[in-house]
Amino acid sequence: MKKIYQGKTKDVFALDNGNYLLRFKDDCTGENGVFDPGSNSIGLSIEGIGRKNLRTSVMFFELLKEKGILTHFVSADVEAAAMEVLPAKTFGKGLEVICRKYAVGSFIRRYGDYIESGAQLNEFVEMTLKDDQRGDPLITGDGLEALGIMDSGQYETAKELTRRITRVISDALAEKGITLYDIKFEFGLYNGKVILIDEIASGNMRAYKNGEPVPPEELCDLLLA
Repeated sequence: MKKIYQGKTKDVFALDNGNYLLRFKDDCTGENGVFDPGSNSIGLSIEGIGRKNLRTSVMFFELLKEKGILTHFVSADVEAAAMEVLPAKTFGKGLEVICRKYAVGSFIRRYGDYIESGAQLNEFVEMTLKDDQRGDPLITGDGLEALGIMDSGQYETAKELTRRITRVISDALAEKGITLYDIKFEFGLYNGKVILIDEIASGNMRAYKNGEPVPPEELCDLLLA
């Protein structure tokens, strides 16, 4: 097993069978000990959050499978904090797709002169290049096509899947009395099809309960209860 990528919250290994292994860490993105899913750096570490995020990801991947939505999930070993996945090809060097139901985080930092914090955004989708050095710059569909990262058909498919998946997850959270504010995904190509990759866990989303943000560990505990 060979390590091929070291990420902020997961490391990726190549398996002998051609699949990949994702090993989850206890690190979370943020700044100065405060969780922020939109941050480009590790801000805190929570003991056991890696395994909890893995369990949460498995729960959502299985739910999406029931809905007929393709993902890279194959199997998981929770004790080892590891998930086997299909070897999907990323778009460019990595592309994050964000679905925003309410205006918070970086959206407010960019557009706060035009919208109030917490305002509804009706599943607004935006994409950013994974590029820590440049602060994960926003990019349009035309930009993705011009750079040869994603064609127009793949772009529209990713947008449609993002909204479908967001609704599934939002409904699941609502059953627990939790409101999803925003969530980010990654997609890849496998056998010529756009599929969901990476994870679906507390580090990917902002969620609120009774008007207050839910910290990552508490969110996992609520979802897994």
